[in-house]
Amino acid sequence: MVKIKNMKKILFVCHGNICRSVTAEFVFKYLTKVNNLDTKFYSESRATTKEEIGNDIYPPMKRTLIENGITVSRHYAKQITKQDYELYDLILLMDEENMYGIKRIIPQDYLHKIYLLTEYVGVSGEIEDPWYTGRYEFVYNMIKNCVERLIEKLKNGD
Repeated sequence: MVKIKNMKKILFVCHGNICRSVTAEFVFKYLTKVNNLDTKFYSESRATTKEEIGNDIYPPMKRTLIENGITVSRHYAKQITKQDYELYDLILLMDEENMYGIKRIIPQDYLHKIYLLTEYVGVSGEIEDPWYTGRYEFVYNMIKNCVERLIEKLKNGD
């Protein structure tokens, strides 16, 4: 992880770290770069499970990102750790299942860092898992909307 002071560090989390959280990570990186904010904010992504550890972005999700002009690189899925809780300023999850899963690893959010992404940016609902629904473009658009709102919120100091 980049260890740069004065950067707000955001961690996106989903079930396997091959669809939603990695999409949020790459969209966040892309949007902060094109808006000249990449020296203020840093992001990575993780999974609540070990199922996909080491795997790249799921091919249909990767295609969706590329088709939408998002720069991607080789990704290696990782599981969240207790150390991540200390290192990141904000941990954003995709759905309630992820909220349940993260509590096995980080039982108590004593620093109040863990939120659903949608809840944190004022969007109703959860971000569905396209691995099950096949709605990759829909999920991409929902994540992009949330990440745009997130960047605005962070720029305003929230």
